[in-house]
Amino acid sequence: MSEQKKNINLFVFVTAFYWFSMYAYIPTFSPYIESLGASHKMIGLILGSYGFTQMLIRIPLGIYSDRINKKKIFVNLGILLSVISTIGMWFAETPALILVFRSLAGASAATWVSFTVLFSSYFKDDDTSHAIGIINASNKSGQVVGMLLGGLIAQSLSQQYPFLLAAAAGIIGFALSLKVDENKKIDHKAITFKEIIKVAKNRSLLTVSFLAILMMMISHSTTFGFIPVAAKNLGATSFHLGLLTTITTIPGILSSYLSGSYFSKKIGEKNTVTIGFSLLAVSCILVPFIDQLYLLYFNQMLNGFSQGMIFPVLMGLSIKNVRANKRGTAMGFFQAIYGLGMFIGPIMVGTISDFAGLKMGFWMIGLVGILGAILTRFYQAERV
Repeated sequence: MSEQKKNINLFVFVTAFYWFSMYAYIPTFSPYIESLGASHKMIGLILGSYGFTQMLIRIPLGIYSDRINKKKIFVNLGILLSVISTIGMWFAETPALILVFRSLAGASAATWVSFTVLFSSYFKDDDTSHAIGIINASNKSGQVVGMLLGGLIAQSLSQQYPFLLAAAAGIIGFALSLKVDENKKIDHKAITFKEIIKVAKNRSLLTVSFLAILMMMISHSTTFGFIPVAAKNLGATSFHLGLLTTITTIPGILSSYLSGSYFSKKIGEKNTVTIGFSLLAVSCILVPFIDQLYLLYFNQMLNGFSQGMIFPVLMGLSIKNVRANKRGTAMGFFQAIYGLGMFIGPIMVGTISDFAGLKMGFWMIGLVGILGAILTRFYQAERV
């Protein structure tokens, strides 16, 4: 086996354990916060804090990693922060403390910039979408296993124990990440301030970043936000919540892989994203009409498949036309910008739900999906 193949395989496992640690507690997270006495608005704030810290950290992290030409150290740090965050939430007894440690999870997720850029460096420049498809499939594989086991643990013990499960997976991921190789062939010419501004002003990067904001508004308001609350209202147990989030994520693994290696080549990247947003909007709008848990399962399969169609393509496009020594900056900008969607989406739906009911929250976020489908048609590639 070649050295490149070994690096790719190892990185796939590191990524899977990392995202396992980030998502093992997600199926029961919103109901758990609610059980601590939090309002829907407070739940939205806690969920949104994850995106807020990413928004603050990702751009400077991307720029700095490009300047020092090091990505591995941030991969190590990101996994370590996930471990600290989950252990902190295990001990937290109030929504306020949960807010603090969930914000730390956002700081951990900010290092995903370095994960994606380092992994992409193992591939040829024109194979970026394929690389992003693979790492996103690994990402979702870790999530799906973590959420399924997290739901089982919560059902068997309590809703706190998934935090310990997440910490254990993070420790394994951290140990494996120490063996990851830095790609020494990456262009190490330090990016200048002028070049940073040029990257930030790139129209194609701004377009895909805004589209990613819309997608993250939807995913973190539904799958990772208020879908578990809606399911709980339909009588779901902790196991059902774990199964629900798992069923949502499994189709996303398939579509994440296909979006870069098949869909984008057969129907084009723009059409792939447009169809994905359209299907995502439908899944959100249908939620208030669902009165049976099994129907919610089917609806969330559509939700997950749609997310998998959209995101790898947008991520690939964010660095596809960017030179190697600027990719950390471009990816940092892209991921920081979509962190805004993680922040405002849950807060928007939570606030609307407190005043007008959860049904209205889902309908409004469905309109965001329609907006995404329309705006996708305006994308044009621009080299930077």
